[in-house]
Amino acid sequence: MDGENDHINKEKVVVKVGSSTLSFPNGRINLQRIEQLAEVLSRIQHSGVQLILVSSGAMAVGGGLLGMKKKPETLAGKQALAAVGQAELMKIYQRFFEPYHQTLAQVLLTKDGLQEEIKRTNARNTLQRLFEMGIIPVINENDTVSTFGIRFGNNDVLAAYVAELAEADLVIILSDINGLYTADPRQDPEARLIETVTALSPEILQSAQGSGNSFGTGGMSVKLDAARICMDAGIEMIITNGKDPGIIPEILEGKTVGTRFVRQKKME
Repeated sequence: MDGENDHINKEKVVVKVGSSTLSFPNGRINLQRIEQLAEVLSRIQHSGVQLILVSSGAMAVGGGLLGMKKKPETLAGKQALAAVGQAELMKIYQRFFEPYHQTLAQVLLTKDGLQEEIKRTNARNTLQRLFEMGIIPVINENDTVSTFGIRFGNNDVLAAYVAELAEADLVIILSDINGLYTADPRQDPEARLIETVTALSPEILQSAQGSGNSFGTGGMSVKLDAARICMDAGIEMIITNGKDPGIIPEILEGKTVGTRFVRQKKME
């Protein structure tokens, strides 16, 4: 129902974009999609909303730059590819955000950097200063020194941790899926989209296991891990299809799209 999200505070929003959203099925980078994303996010940032962009895609960009048709098999090879791709990915983002007079900042984080108190405080202070300067932080995991993301999935959980760190109001996960389904829609014609989740019940968790909702690295189960972090921190989270970045302003206007995970009220 339209208007169902109107009560969500939207002063600080984390947008996570996956590799499947940024690239074509053959792995080539989708520049038109990035251009659309840059236009939409710049407009939102200029309206006064504080944005954080958590972006995957470093390995996909690195592979395209080097003409590789498949990912390296070794961990070190993947880390090297991510290092090449991260630099190129930021160049691409800067090229498309520049016409909208929007400055970006690259922030590479590791899981321990979000857990150790001193590093956590430093990261929070940096993000706060970037907000004050009107700059959009573009965050990715530092794959050259941390193998957690490469080994165990994508940036969904990272986006949730970043949202908690920055005390964000909303996390929008842009992926190649419409949201969480009751079953695999490719196999079950009666599978339906679950529009609202108020608790991660056994039924919801079971839906994630067998729904075949995502073809990305982490799958829906990882997205539910991110949802749990957000809900427990009092942060709303929405999973939706990122093929049209224009969906982001519609979400901020209160339109219900994809699957919404309702934040839990914090104990006073």
